[in-house]
Amino acid sequence: MEVRGDLKYTEEHEWLQLEGDKVTLGITDFAQDKLGDVVFVELPEVGTILEAGEAIGNIESVKAVSEIFCPVAGEVIEVNKQLEEEPDLVNTSPYEDGWIVKIKVDRSDFADAELMNDEEYQNHCAAE
Repeated sequence: MEVRGDLKYTEEHEWLQLEGDKVTLGITDFAQDKLGDVVFVELPEVGTILEAGEAIGNIESVKAVSEIFCPVAGEVIEVNKQLEEEPDLVNTSPYEDGWIVKIKVDRSDFADAELMNDEEYQNHCAAE
């Protein structure tokens, strides 16, 4: 299981990377492994306004359908359209090519979000 030190993590196994006022969000290597082969990713519309904790889409695999949650409030400014044709990028490259959405956030909202660092996330996964 790959866990990167430059990202923040949620209990629902999403990862977030903050760059200025933009957050890139995807699912973790742990999550994609548990899901199995991803066959479809439902993406939100650009311009969608999100509340913290809101579901933003679904990931469908051969095993299950799982919701994707956004732990921070903001506006969807970009979606990974490549996932429409290649949903398996979530499996093969969860932290690079398999990102799901980019969200414009208020940095203070990001600071207030209940996120884990890499060590905390590894401990969270080990406890599951």
